[in-house]
Amino acid sequence: MARSSEARQPPLPPRPKHPPRNGQISTAIGTRSSRGYSQLRPTIRMRLTLLYGGMFLMAGVVLLVIIYLLTAHALQHSGAAFHILGGHDLRLSSDVCQQLRQAENIAEFNGILDTCLDIQRTSALTTLLHRSMLVLMGLTVLAFALGYVLAGRVLSPLGRITRTARSVAGSDLDKRIELDGPDDELKELADTFDDMLERLDRAFNAQQRFVANASHELRTPLAINRTLLEVQMSDPEVGAEVSQLGKTLLATNERSEQLVEGLLLLARSENEISEKKPVDLAEVTSLAVDHVRGEADAAGVALRGEWQSACVLGNGVLLERVALNLLQNAVRHNVSDGGWVAVSTSIDTGYVSLAVCNSGPVVPAYEVGNLFEPFRRLRSERTGSDRGVGLGLSIVRSVVRVHDGTVTAEPREGGGLKVLVRLPAM
Repeated sequence: MARSSEARQPPLPPRPKHPPRNGQISTAIGTRSSRGYSQLRPTIRMRLTLLYGGMFLMAGVVLLVIIYLLTAHALQHSGAAFHILGGHDLRLSSDVCQQLRQAENIAEFNGILDTCLDIQRTSALTTLLHRSMLVLMGLTVLAFALGYVLAGRVLSPLGRITRTARSVAGSDLDKRIELDGPDDELKELADTFDDMLERLDRAFNAQQRFVANASHELRTPLAINRTLLEVQMSDPEVGAEVSQLGKTLLATNERSEQLVEGLLLLARSENEISEKKPVDLAEVTSLAVDHVRGEADAAGVALRGEWQSACVLGNGVLLERVALNLLQNAVRHNVSDGGWVAVSTSIDTGYVSLAVCNSGPVVPAYEVGNLFEPFRRLRSERTGSDRGVGLGLSIVRSVVRVHDGTVTAEPREGGGLKVLVRLPAM
């Protein structure tokens, strides 16, 4: 399914297809789902296994060298050699040293005997070395296997801590490690982590209560003030000065209401979404375009859209707010003559994208990062105009984050911004 809306101005600029370069800002996401774990990564278990096995191999090599040297010394100085000093008609034979049969006198016999003994010592040492190396290799393989098993048993509490931390990363603050066992460093780490989770749980509960209370306590007096001002200004006997003052107060009150709504939405969007439903990004973008079209026409800004159906799991209200904030930001921070805004949705491999590109004043690359901070604007640390309250892009970043997505912004060469939101596809 494809939708389109006609435009008065330039064609749709190309969507950014490359990763962030200089001048871009990327606000990502929760590492709980985007981070990949390689099977060959240097884990602590593998390093401990290599340490155990390596130490065993080094100790075995040293022991083998010592045994070899001691054996060689013992064979060399054992006093086992003997010589024939005299005799008549001696006939000796040996299966190991058959050259003895060739001796014609006692001196030649003793020389052949010494040579055979040296050969036997060398052969014995060589056999000892080879067999010892084979045994050492086998024991080293066994040591690596046992080291891997023992490292796993020792590090099993860390695995439990990691699984609990991943559950907490999904805002499941009710999880606790509750590690049993000896009172060692790992149990101390687990207990400390449990204490931290307890404090975080209390802090988040306090924040939720604050948001609920502030939603009532801040909205009510502002609504009462607006009602009183509108009633007073509806009086036909009100003078011009009082009417002008009323309009000023209404504008101030409206700005305060926008600020309160933005702060409450920002606080709510920082929390995990408890229930996600299929949402068509093209549909919410179309609704946002229709909502902002009147403001764009009044400002002389042309809107152009080209989007296709792209479904994600999330909160439709919050995702519509993302599209609306991006479009309002693009319209309000534009040029008065020949300004345009281009918006599109598309489907990539495993992701759906929302791209908003607009003309406008030149944005320095070093200023782009500040735009996603609350109450920050280009070349200004505080908001100071009637174009917004400085929370639009901050809300976009928070909503995208809880939807496990990314938002990137890049300044255009001719002025304006390119903003790309990427969310996991269904």
